[in-house]
Amino acid sequence: MKTICIIQARMGSQRLTGKVLRHLCGQSMIAHVLERVASVKHVDEVWLATSTNPENDALEAEVKRLGYHCFRGSEDDVLARYHGTIQAAKADVIVRVTGDCPLYDPIVCDAMLERFHAALQTDSPPDFMSSVFERRFPRGLDTEIFTAKALERNFNEAHLPNEREHVTPHFYHHPEKFRAMSWVNDVDLSHFRWTVDTPEDWEFVEIVYNILWKPGHLITTQEVLTLLKQRPELAALNANVEQKYSAEQKLK
Repeated sequence: MKTICIIQARMGSQRLTGKVLRHLCGQSMIAHVLERVASVKHVDEVWLATSTNPENDALEAEVKRLGYHCFRGSEDDVLARYHGTIQAAKADVIVRVTGDCPLYDPIVCDAMLERFHAALQTDSPPDFMSSVFERRFPRGLDTEIFTAKALERNFNEAHLPNEREHVTPHFYHHPEKFRAMSWVNDVDLSHFRWTVDTPEDWEFVEIVYNILWKPGHLITTQEVLTLLKQRPELAALNANVEQKYSAEQKLK
């Protein structure tokens, strides 16, 4: 059973254009995200899914330079972009991650995949697994896992604009059609924002990387939490940023 991670990213972010190729400690942000996801033990391949818009040529070149796969599809229909990536990869199980999460936690992803793969062997195998049914992780650690068969149904049956633009809302909107599993963190860390969508987010992540990162080392969630306990003013840098599209909106 082939498991892949698809990272969705593009250069045309409205609030922080070109953020995925901005440098953190001498590497592009997307390089850090790819490295973190590639360290997940239960992922066989890592793919980046971007659009055919020419502005993403540089992003594709960076991803291929780093030795990863890249699929290019629709700019607005991200669900179709995922569908095309899955077909190209011939994948069975997919992890969905966004390219603006340079503190993404591979340990959480591995634990979720272990549970998901085990559940697939039962009499009631799941279609979908999410860490945001009950948000207790920081923004930027969101993980969604689904089977290729479930995504195929999603692709064929989802018609609402937000169900095409954001890939997984159709799963949330139709619990009667999809067997779902929830992954909940032991401690509520939902008040932290570790994703990058605005200049304030970038300032926070850049400071964290400058303090904690070193070559060959993946910053851990515990290291960030320890730093924020020592320097609580850092979390305040982007505490008031409003999420452009929240995972919770998928549930509505």
